[in-house]
Parts: sequence; C-alpha cells; structure tokens
Amino acid sequence: MIGKECVWRFELLSFASRISDREKVELKTRIFTAALGLCMCFGSVFAVSQTSSFRFLQTPGPYPVGLKVVYQYDRSRAYPASRKDPLKSSLGENGRPLQTLVWYPSLKAAGEPMTVGNYAQLADTEIHFNAADGKENRWRSLLTTSWDVPLRAMREAKPADGHYPVLIYAPSDSSVAWENADLCEYLASHGYVVVASPSVGIATRDMTDNLDGTNAQARDISFLITYAKSLPDTDLSAVAVVSWSWGGISGLFASARDTRIDALVEMDGSMRYHPGLVKRAGDVHPERMNIPLLCFTRNVSFEDLENDDVPPADKVGPNVLNAWIHGDLLTVNMLGMAHPEFSSMFQRRESAQRFAENQVADYGREDANTSYAWVALYTLNFLDAYLKHEAWAKAFLKKTPAENGVPKHFMDFRSRPAQKPSGANSR
Repeated sequence: MIGKECVWRFELLSFASRISDREKVELKTRIFTAALGLCMCFGSVFAVSQTSSFRFLQTPGPYPVGLKVVYQYDRSRAYPASRKDPLKSSLGENGRPLQTLVWYPSLKAAGEPMTVGNYAQLADTEIHFNAADGKENRWRSLLTTSWDVPLRAMREAKPADGHYPVLIYAPSDSSVAWENADLCEYLASHGYVVVASPSVGIATRDMTDNLDGTNAQARDISFLITYAKSLPDTDLSAVAVVSWSWGGISGLFASARDTRIDALVEMDGSMRYHPGLVKRAGDVHPERMNIPLLCFTRNVSFEDLENDDVPPADKVGPNVLNAWIHGDLLTVNMLGMAHPEFSSMFQRRESAQRFAENQVADYGREDANTSYAWVALYTLNFLDAYLKHEAWAKAFLKKTPAENGVPKHFMDFRSRPAQKPSGANSR
C-alpha cells in the first residue's frame, strides 16, 4: 500500500509546466522530501527484510530517455587477447574495444523500457563483440532476483531536439558501464547526454589497480569525449565526469590532462585512498586544478584505512581534497552509506549477509535507498549549477541540507569557494 503511495510524487509534477523553473525545483524538492518522510514513517510496513529490492526514489526529469549501445575501438591502442581466452576481439588486436553506452534525452517512444536483465546481458559482449554466450558474465546470476525490474531507457529512441551537456560516467574497478544505470538515466531525463564504457585493464578485462590501469581508463574518458563530438545532440562546451570508486581517480587523471572537462563529480572516489598513486603520476596536480569538484565521501576510520588492501606506497601523498584550493570544492559526507551503496546495481546484487558486513551503524536498506536518492539530487543540482549555470541550482547548493529537506543524520555538507590562482600554474 505504502509503496503505491510513494509513486504519487512523480505524478504530481504534471502541472509544473505552468510555473517557473525555480518554483519547479523547489516543488520537486518538497515533494521528494515529503515522499521520503512518508515512506520512512511507515518503517514497519517496509520492514520486509534487508534483501528488499533497490528502489530509485528520485523524480525523473521532463525528457523520456533513449539508450544507444555502440561497439567501437580506440585504434590508437592495442588490446591483446587474454591468454586464458583463445578468442580475440572482433577485429583481432587492432584496437582497444570500448562497448559504449549513450543515454540521451529522447522523444516518447513505443515499446518496453530496458530492464535490469537487459542491462546485465550487455556484459556478454563487452570485449568480444561477436562472441556473446554469457558463460563468463557473472552479472546474470548476481541480478537474477531483479531481472525483470524495468528502468526508463528505450533502446534507439529518437533523440529530442536540441544540444545537451555531456557527462562521461567512469565506473568502478573492473565494473560494467551500467553499474549506475539509474543515475545515468535520471541525469539524461534532466537534459544531459551520458556516455560510459566498462572499466577495463590495458590487456585484460579486469582493471589493474596501478598507474597503467588508471592511465588506460583516463584515456578511455578522453576517447569518449571525442566520440561525443560526433553525436548530433551534444554540446561539447559543457563537459563533466561523474564517477564512483576507482573511476574517481581515473576521472581526476583525465581532468588534469584534458582541458575539455569542466567539472568533476566523485562518489567515494579512490583519489582519497590512493594519494601516493596521484603523486606518482607526475602530471596530476590537484593543487593546480581550477574546475569545480563535488565529492561524496563516507565515514572511514583510521583503523579501516590501515587495514585495507591498498599498497602502502599508494597511501603516502598529499591529500587531494585539501590540495583542491583553486576550484570550488563541495564535499558531501554521506553518513550512513557503505561504499557499495553508491551504485544502484551493486545495491541490487547485495545479499542480506553482504549488506550486514558493509552496514554502517544501524542504517538499513531503506536508508540506503534514501541516501542514494539524495546523492542523485545533489549531483543534478551541481551539474545544473556549473554546466547549465542555473541560478536556482546554485541557490540549492548554498542552502544547508536541512533547508533542502534532507532528513537528519544523513548528510554533512561543506562548501569551499575557489581561491584565485597565482601565476600560470593552474589547470
């Protein structure tokens, strides 16, 4: 019963076309907050178990969402086949395979939207484009319980008229391009073209947690920006990288080298945990960066960092966030989120046992859904503020979490404006 009541927040926005943009944002925030409060007040009704399905609670934007899957190669880089797999990529070793997903604002289309299962099947053809048998695709089994859950994107829907800012989504270590499909669809529905490819090592499907692997993903990001230029609905004057986990450090590397990148969004990015790797890159200088950064963090104790599996050399280096003084820095500490909860698909695959292992204090499954929804909303407002230069989005970011309707004990928000760079030593 309550689940149906939570859906009303989407339908109430139909009359919003008669009010101003700023009033729309304020209205959506109030509706979202009220809906979350309603859901949380009936905790006994929702207490089915901690293995309940992930639910994306945010309000979609005005655009339907299209999805295009493109199989292409970066022919400036070789990609040898794995020794364990005699198959080679479709065109041999003549290029790095990049299965590319593009979410975009579209016209309304007939048909059925993408399901979780449809996304999972894409992992069959990540490297060997013409060899889809699914035998090594573990996502098929991990997402079995959510297989038929529909999302929003329609394959090959006709693009909406206009040109939209470009977002490159950089996934986590060895992960799939669609690990945050809910977030990517959400951003596309609000007027962005979102482009992503899997996190792949320099010579194997799995990413390597070192400079070679990071540099490879950083080059993938720049390759995708260049590819986005060929799309008919993109505006390359406004580009941002959105990332989670290992994708965060790769996004940092890419933004230090590629002047087309105008902003960064990092969801618990590895640049916090591998400052030594940043230092060893040689050409990545956070103290010189002058683009805005929205960084979502989580509570991590000193003991946790001491006992993790990060190589000691990667831990020793200047703190990236402390060094970020020439670009606006917005830090959002999500107090109840564990690391996997920054990904919608990782939330869907998480068992009750795994959830308990990662659980922060007594924050439950519904709290994880709520937290993810606020991450999405703050990401949207950051991008609207810095890529679209919307005054109401800037006003949203200047408010306290409480003023924006965030429940207590979910978020700590801090903002540090940029200092003017001295001399020419800035990005």
